[in-house]
Amino acid sequence: MAEPLIQVKGLYKVFGPKPASVMPLVHEGKSKDEILAETGHTVGLKDINLSINRGEIFVIMGLSGSGKSTLIRHFNRLIDPTEGQVQVDDVEVTELGSKALQEFRRYKMSMVFQHFGLLPHRTVLENVSYGLAVQKVGKAERQAKAREWLETVGLKGYEMQYPAQLSGGQQQRVGLARALCTNADVLLMDEAFSALDPLIRSEMQDQLIELQAKLQKTIIFITHDLDEALRLGDRIAILKDGEVVQQGKPEDILLNPATRYVEAFVKDVNRARALTVETVMQPPACRITADKIEGALQQMKRAKGDYGYYVNDDGYQGIVTQEALEEAFKVEPSQRLTKAIWQEVPVVSPEAILETVIPETLEAEYSLPVVDDEGNLKGELPLSCIADVLTSAETERKELA
Repeated sequence: MAEPLIQVKGLYKVFGPKPASVMPLVHEGKSKDEILAETGHTVGLKDINLSINRGEIFVIMGLSGSGKSTLIRHFNRLIDPTEGQVQVDDVEVTELGSKALQEFRRYKMSMVFQHFGLLPHRTVLENVSYGLAVQKVGKAERQAKAREWLETVGLKGYEMQYPAQLSGGQQQRVGLARALCTNADVLLMDEAFSALDPLIRSEMQDQLIELQAKLQKTIIFITHDLDEALRLGDRIAILKDGEVVQQGKPEDILLNPATRYVEAFVKDVNRARALTVETVMQPPACRITADKIEGALQQMKRAKGDYGYYVNDDGYQGIVTQEALEEAFKVEPSQRLTKAIWQEVPVVSPEAILETVIPETLEAEYSLPVVDDEGNLKGELPLSCIADVLTSAETERKELA
């Protein structure tokens, strides 16, 4: 069961000399533009409510001016809210005194910046170990940990280089290693990859996914790029004018946009590259579990179709056709199912990207079985499911054009 680590409740931020005096207008429902015209104050965030689970990548996305960077700076209180609460592990961040807040920032949260934020006069090793130096960790220990993280992000051998001697992608790896080196519970990443070239950006996304599989950190990732959000996020919140207009799993946002604004965001996304098999697969139409011909044939006849997926105690085995069962029944109804009776066909993983399985699906005589790493049958993937998802995307694009 998901365990919330960060909870944001009723968060508002108004920029201006007297923000508290403007809050009644905000609560009345006046728009951002109306409040700016009447008072000269800018509404940065309006009634933000989020629950971020331990160990997930939570993406906050939106266009420039949507409030996403303002929001992330509330998590470590680089910005104080006008109203609302930010709780991290039951600690109310907005109530921390200066000393407690300093400790919170040192040990609880690390940040990776868009433009790297490295200290140019310090070596790569010194940059990575800097957070541990602030924590007053001994030199030998902090350098040993820094070397470990540099190796993890693929920068072993660069310890004595300076930031100016590195490429942009290498500098961002240093920034990532520095953030991870403190072993903070939460990693804040504000447009961390947006300054990189597309190829390097894709490589950094791959590396973050690989690292997260091992580390299971709680990562809050800010981006304006929907493709990046869909690729990285376990869940996504989309902001517009300081308000959350939709939040949910990537496939929910892609397949069920809540507003026209979100529809416009997702209309040009290549669904075949963004969705996994799990998001479009169907439950198996016929699951054969009997270990003898007679019982298997009875199960087959109760189901629709002329084939089924044979599953025994060892997991999914193969596809069994009604024709094969009927032929075997004529010989000996009580005989056990063997490899001679079921067919082996390509299986697909529920985590596979749709684009990667389309060729196999087109060539298959049957709906492909969806089988996880443990050999469990999770569903089936008919070609019609893929076609429905892709054709509905084209229809939506035409309607929005």
